[in-house]
Amino acid sequence: MSIIAFIGVGNMGGGMAANLAKAGHEVRAFDLSEAAVARAVSHGCSAATSARAAASGADAIITMLPAGTHVLAAYQDALFAAAGPDTVLIDCSTIDVATARQVNELAAQKSLKMVDAPVSGGTGAADGGTLTFMVGGPDAAFAAAEPILAKMGKAVIHAGAAGMGQAAKICNNMILGATMVATAEAFVLAEKLGLDAQTFYDISSKASGQSWSMTTNCPVPGPVPTSPANRDYQGGFITALMLKDLKLALAAATQAGASVPMGAQAEALFQLFANNGGGGLDFSAIIRLLRG
Repeated sequence: MSIIAFIGVGNMGGGMAANLAKAGHEVRAFDLSEAAVARAVSHGCSAATSARAAASGADAIITMLPAGTHVLAAYQDALFAAAGPDTVLIDCSTIDVATARQVNELAAQKSLKMVDAPVSGGTGAADGGTLTFMVGGPDAAFAAAEPILAKMGKAVIHAGAAGMGQAAKICNNMILGATMVATAEAFVLAEKLGLDAQTFYDISSKASGQSWSMTTNCPVPGPVPTSPANRDYQGGFITALMLKDLKLALAAATQAGASVPMGAQAEALFQLFANNGGGGLDFSAIIRLLRG
C-alpha cells in the first residue's frame, strides 16, 4: 500500500488519517499539537518529527491546515522540496480560491500533480469515512488522488480546474450557514407559538422545510439523537469554522461581483454569536442567540 504523509491531524485530519491507516496505508502524521499526533498514532499512524520528514519518500502528501497562509507556507517551506516526481499533493484544507490556485500553479511549475480537495460532513463523517470531497485540479491529478480520497469518503467529485474544489466548498457552506439560521429561527418561532419541537420536526422533516440542518444537525435536543444539540452543542462543526467559511464566501462574492444578501446576514449573525462566546460550540447553537 501507499506511504502517505498527513500534515494536520486535528479534529478533522485525525479521523481522516485513521481511516487511511485502517485501509492499510502507511500514514506518517505530523501536527504542531503533540496530543493530536498521539491520537493519530493510537489509530495506527506513525509520528513524524516534521512536515518534511513525513513527506520524504511519500506517495501522497495530504494537508489539512487552518488557512491559506498556512497551506502556502507548508508547501513552499517543506513539502514541494520533499515531494518526489510521482507524489500526488492533496490539500484538504478550506481556504480561499486564489491561494488554492496559486499553490496548484507552483506545483505545476515543479511538474507535480496537485488537487484542492476540501471536505463536507464534519467530524462525524471524518471519523466514519463518509466525507464528501469536492476536488479541483487537472484530470491526471484527480485520477491520482481519487483512490486515496475514496478511502476517507462516500463521494469524491471532480469540480473542475484548480480552485474549483474550494469554490464548491464555500458556496455549499454558505447554503449551510443560512439554512441553519432559518431552521433555528423556525424552531424558536414554533416554541413561542406553543408547537412541540418533536411534533414540528416530525412534520417539517417530511415536508418542504426539510434540510440537512433539520434532519442531521437539528438545533434542538431530542428529534435527532446524534445531533450536537443533545451534547450541549459540543463537538460537530464549530461556529468559528462556519464563520471562517462564510467570510471566505463573502470575500469571493466581492471579488466576483455576486450579490449574496442571505450569506451576508448569516455571517453577521454567526459573528455576533462568536463575539458573545459561541465560537467553540457547534454552529447549530446559533439558536441560543436567536432565543435572545
